[in-house]
Amino acid sequence: MKHLRLLALTAALVLGIASHAQAADVTITAASVIPGPNADIITGTFGATVTAGQIVYLDTTAGTWKLADADASATTSGADTKLGMVAGGGAAGQQGRIILEDDNLTVGGTLSMTAPIYVLSGTAGGIAPLADLAAGDYPVVLLIARSTTKAVFKPLRGPVVVSS
Repeated sequence: MKHLRLLALTAALVLGIASHAQAADVTITAASVIPGPNADIITGTFGATVTAGQIVYLDTTAGTWKLADADASATTSGADTKLGMVAGGGAAGQQGRIILEDDNLTVGGTLSMTAPIYVLSGTAGGIAPLADLAAGDYPVVLLIARSTTKAVFKPLRGPVVVSS
């Protein structure tokens, strides 16, 4: 079943790139990001100022969590390290909570049920609709909407950079 889901997401990712117009990133209200009861949450040190709802990657060299970005590099996209969502904000050097996975996350923004797949944005820390994935981006599926406010958060990285 897991392989079937992966195949379906990969197909949706490929088809979505070819067939959709770009939209805006999800607008997150930091105070409204609420992990579900089964969330996998860790504590880590921030390597930049972050707010709840932003996507971060683990900078293994520095040992800190920094803002993830789909179009900067394989490292900043989390292609070769861990990805998570900030559960509560903080400044560089501060400890904070990072959600690694969550099957019932209250995102803190409005999600679409007609285009329910969301990816790592080309804007640092952002969450974008699948349609925003562009050539040169490192594809990372982040969310699948369960409703307009809740989602399954489980980062799924693509194997290669998106080509045109």
